[in-house]
Parts: sequence; structure tokens; C-alpha cells
Amino acid sequence: MAGNSKKWAAEFIGTFWLTFGGCGSAVLAAAFPGVGIGLLGVSLAFGLTVLTGAYALGPISGGHFNPAVSLGLVIGKRFEAAALPGYIVSQVLGAVAAAAVLYLIVSGKAEFAGVGGFASNGYGANSPGHFSLLAVLVCEVVLTAIFLIVILGATAKRAAGGFGGLAIGLCLTLIHLVSIPVSNTSVNPARSTGPALFAQTGAMGDLWLFWLAPLMGAVLGAMLYNIFLNDE
Repeated sequence: MAGNSKKWAAEFIGTFWLTFGGCGSAVLAAAFPGVGIGLLGVSLAFGLTVLTGAYALGPISGGHFNPAVSLGLVIGKRFEAAALPGYIVSQVLGAVAAAAVLYLIVSGKAEFAGVGGFASNGYGANSPGHFSLLAVLVCEVVLTAIFLIVILGATAKRAAGGFGGLAIGLCLTLIHLVSIPVSNTSVNPARSTGPALFAQTGAMGDLWLFWLAPLMGAVLGAMLYNIFLNDE
């Protein structure tokens, strides 16, 4: 139990950092007058949270920080199915805690008038580019599948040692560069859940898609890797 507690704590902290750092950059810094970091900066922020979290916390828990990643690693035979519920609960709680802290910070602004979208994910009217449900579904499934293929490949025994976190972080950056206009980028059900609880755009009504699509993509990516790329 003590070993599990450390793993759950690492997943909580890592998912907190991913949600707070990534969504925080979108909410607080993306459009700040004069020095806003924009889409490129937000994409990099998400990648950096995973990169730093992977090296700091990966040795403890494996550095999943994402229910879809945990599920994909089960399918890829890199993670025990029995440990999946504890990881998912820790990840969701970490994301919700991060969103709550971010809300507290945002609401402290002098001219605070609500959080609006709050870096939440959505389709249709809640999509940054007003993309359809089908377009968002396809985008999230494909990108999550690629994310799992990169994770499995970068952490395989044959991969160059010590570079897995860098490859995974850069992959997540690229994923955001592609899909922020489409869905505000999820590929992570926990990251989607935290902000949706506080958003003022009806994001909770769209949340089901950002559980379904990443989980589908994770299973697809892991299966493709097992069939065509795995030689362990």
C-alpha cells in the first residue's frame, strides 16, 4: 500500500502540474496584452509540463498523468490492469485540484467578470474554430493514438536511454500545435475534466467526448504498436 500511495501521489502531482501549467498558460498568459504567448506558447507549456513531470516523477509512477496513457499502457502490456483504477482516480483528482487553484487565482483579478471557457475542451460552439463533433472526434482519436505510439516507442528497451521524456514532451507540444484550433486539445480525459467543472460555456455537456475519444485513441495506438512495431 505504501508503494501505491507514492505512485498515486506522483500521478496526482504530475497531473496537477500538467493541468495547472498547460491550462494556466492558456488562461493567464495566452492573450496577456503586449506579451501574450499565444497558441505556440500554450503548446510549448503543455509539452514542458509533461517533460519536466516525466523526469521528476516518472521514476516513481511511470509518469502517465493521463487516464488515456494509463489505459494505452495496459493494452501495450507495459502496465498492470489492476493498478489502472487507482491511477485514474489520482489523475482526475490532480486535474480538478489544479483547476480549482487556477480558478482561485483568476478570480482574484481586479476586473474579474467570470472565467469564460477556462481552457476547456469542446466541439461545435465550444470548439475554438467551431469544428463539428465528428471532426473533433477524429482529431482526438488520431492524435491520442499517435501519442501512445510515441510513448511506447520512446520508452521501449531498444530506445535511446534517458530521452523518452523529451520525445513525449515534444510530441505533446506538436499535438497542441495541430489541435488547439479544433478542440482546444484534450488527448487527456483528466485534463478535460478539471477545467470543465469551472467553465461557463457548457463544457460539461461536451465532456463525454473528451473521455471517449482519447480512450479510443489510446487503445487504437497501443494495438497498432503491438501489431506492427513491437519486437520485445
